[in-house]
Amino acid sequence: MKRQLLWLVVLVFLSSCSPLLLPGFETPTVNVSSVTILPGDEIVPIFEIGLHVFNPNRVALKLQGLSYQVALEGHQVLFGVANQLPTIDAYGEGDVVLQARPNLFSTIKLFGELLSRSHDTVNYTFAASLDIGVLFPKIKVTKSGVISLSDQE
Repeated sequence: MKRQLLWLVVLVFLSSCSPLLLPGFETPTVNVSSVTILPGDEIVPIFEIGLHVFNPNRVALKLQGLSYQVALEGHQVLFGVANQLPTIDAYGEGDVVLQARPNLFSTIKLFGELLSRSHDTVNYTFAASLDIGVLFPKIKVTKSGVISLSDQE
């Protein structure tokens, strides 16, 4: 009983001090590199999202899991999770490919909103949470911007 209690105390101590285990740890940069619609016979399409991850740290990122969502004009339209992820080498970069299904009702609401206004742009937000292990806090990444709907050549 005492041994189990000791291990519990050590585990709590290590998890609360996890930022101290990697002093100088910098947040990795995650860029959306591609978005494509996969061919298929389903009513709701499946999107493939490519991410490019830059690791500015002296230790490799052993990605355990990742959750993400994409919002357009404040409507969450794509979301998903992944657990078959690569290790990003120290001072390296790598690609992660995700598959996402749209939230049908949010997408319908978004299209209705877009049809009722006459703007040439759509605001987007990409948010991801990268899990590098239980002893470390999740890495939160958020990117936002504007997508132009008009053809510019």
